[in-house]
Amino acid sequence: MIRTFQTHRIRRQEELSSALWEFSPCEGEQAGKKISVAVPSAWECYPDFETYRGTAVYTRQFFVEKAGNIRLEFKGVSHTADVFVDEKPVAHHYNAFTSFDTVLWLEAGEHHLCVKVDNRYSEASALHIPNDYQTYGGITRAVVMEEVPDMYIKWVHAVPVKENGRWGLKLEACVKNVSKEEKCAEVWFSLEGCTTVKTKTESVKLSDETDTAQEQISLGSISLCGEEEGKLKKTVWCEGAKEWSMEEPNLYRMNAVLVLDGIAADDWMERIGMRIVETEGRKILINGRSVLIKGFCRHEDHPLFGCALPYEAIDYDLNVMQNLGANSVRTSHYPNDEIFLDLCDEKGILVWEENHARGLSEEMMRNPNFDKQCEDCNREMITAHFNHPCIYIWGILNECADHTEYGSKCYQRQLEQIRALDDSRPRTYACCHVKQEKSLFMSEVYSYNIYPEWYLPRETTEMLTDIHDWAVETFGEKPFIISEIGAGAIYGYRTPAKVKWSEEYQAETLRKQINGVLNSGCCNGIYIWQYCDVRVSDEWFSNRPRTMNNKGIVDEYRRRKLSYDVVKELYTARGNYWD
Repeated sequence: MIRTFQTHRIRRQEELSSALWEFSPCEGEQAGKKISVAVPSAWECYPDFETYRGTAVYTRQFFVEKAGNIRLEFKGVSHTADVFVDEKPVAHHYNAFTSFDTVLWLEAGEHHLCVKVDNRYSEASALHIPNDYQTYGGITRAVVMEEVPDMYIKWVHAVPVKENGRWGLKLEACVKNVSKEEKCAEVWFSLEGCTTVKTKTESVKLSDETDTAQEQISLGSISLCGEEEGKLKKTVWCEGAKEWSMEEPNLYRMNAVLVLDGIAADDWMERIGMRIVETEGRKILINGRSVLIKGFCRHEDHPLFGCALPYEAIDYDLNVMQNLGANSVRTSHYPNDEIFLDLCDEKGILVWEENHARGLSEEMMRNPNFDKQCEDCNREMITAHFNHPCIYIWGILNECADHTEYGSKCYQRQLEQIRALDDSRPRTYACCHVKQEKSLFMSEVYSYNIYPEWYLPRETTEMLTDIHDWAVETFGEKPFIISEIGAGAIYGYRTPAKVKWSEEYQAETLRKQINGVLNSGCCNGIYIWQYCDVRVSDEWFSNRPRTMNNKGIVDEYRRRKLSYDVVKELYTARGNYWD
C-alpha cells in the first residue's frame, strides 16, 4: 500500500512492492540461499534471519509497457541501498526512514531490478548505530514505478494562511526536466471540496481530468534547460474551506496538472488541512487555540513485522492510543511511514516528527558523515511530509551533545536548515543534559526527557519546575513540553511488593508522573515513553531485560499492562486545549 488515497490520475503508477521478491543473503552460512518474500518487510522477521546483520539482495522482474522515462521510488530501505536495473547501478541511498528516487529511460519490455541492502554498523554510518531501538534490514516501505514525461511535477507544497476570515494557500510547485532539451510547461491547480478564487488577471479553465468539472487556476509557465528543475510560487484563496482540527480533521485534495506541448502530461495530488501553528509566550496555538498535548512516543516496531508494520497494524496502534485519550504521537526517533501520517491526518492526531539521531555523543557527532547524513534526512523528511496537517512541530537530535560547544553548533546548523525548508512550523529538540543546553535560544519550544522516580529519586513536579524555571530565566518564556517520561514493567510480572519492573510499580509511578506534569501549570503537555515495548540492539542487552525497552503501556504484542487503565483515566479526564 502506497498511500491511503489516490495520488495520480494522469501519471501511470504501479506498486512494485505488491508482488513477491527473491531475497538472498550475502554473508554467513546461508549466503546465496534464495527465498521468496513479501515486500515491504524486515528480514529479521524471516525464519532463520532473526539476528542477521549484513548485506542481502532483493530481486524481481518488472515490465515497462512503452519506452520512456521511468521513475522508481523507494519509500524506505534499511539502512543503505544500492539499486541496479538490468545490472547497471542507478541509485545509492543512506537512511532507512526517508524516501529516494531515480528517473531513467527504459525500453519497452521486461527489466531486472536488484536492490542490495546493508544494515551493518560501520564508520560510514553516523546515524544507524547500536542503540535503544533495533536497526532492521530490508526493503521496509513501499516501492513504486511511475511513467513520467520529459517534464514532470516533483512536489507541490502548501502553507495555509488566513486573512479576513478567508483561508488561502501559499503554493510552491517544483518541476523537473529530465530531457537534454529545453522545455516549457504550464502548471494548473485546483482544490477539491471548495472553490479557489480567481482575480481579474488570472487565467482559469474547467478541469476535464476529474469526473466533476472543477475550476483550475494557472500557477504559471516555466521554461527549463536540459536536466534542470525550477519552482513556481503563487497564493490562492479558497471559498467555503473548513479548518482542520483534532475534533474535525477536514481534508482537501490538491490537484496540480502539468501541460506540456498542449497536452495534460502529468499530475500530482496531495491532501491539505487548513490549520496554522504558532507559538505565543508559553502557548502552542493551533488555529488560535492553546493545545494541551497528551501523547505517546512510538517506535515502528512489532514482533511479527519488525519496522515494516502493515496498514492494519498501524491503524490498530492509533486506535488504541485514541482509546487511551491521547491526541498526539512523537515519531521517536526518525521520520515515519507516510501511511502513518495519512492516518493521523484523517484521525486528527497531532504528530511531532523528528529526524534520525538518538543519544549521540560529541565524538559520534564528529563522524565526518554526520552533518551530511543529518542534512539529507532533514531535507528528505520535510520535502516528503510538508503537507501533512497532523505534523505540528519538527524535532531534531534527541538527547545528543547540545551541552558541548561543538555539539551546539551542529544543533544550530540543523535548526537553521529546517527553518529554511519550512518556516510554518515550530522547531524543538528533546534534551536530557539538564540545565546545560546551549542551543535552546533557537528553538520555539523547550522539550525535556525526564524520568523522576525511575532513574532519579526526585519528585516529578519539583524536577519539572526546576528545569522550566532555569530555561525561562536563561532563554526567555516559551512553550514547555515533557517529551519523555515513564517507567518500565515486564508484562505479567505482578507483585504486591510493587518493586521496579513490576506492573504495579509502573502504574503507580505513571500516575504520579502524569499528574505532576499536567497539574504543574507550566507545561504544555506530555509524551509518555512509550506506547509499546520494543526490541533494542543486541549490544544494549545489559541495560534492557529481554533485549527490549520495556516501558510500554502495552507489551510488544499490544497486551495491556496495569498502567493502561491509569493512563486512560488521566488522559480522558482532560480536554485537548488549555482554554
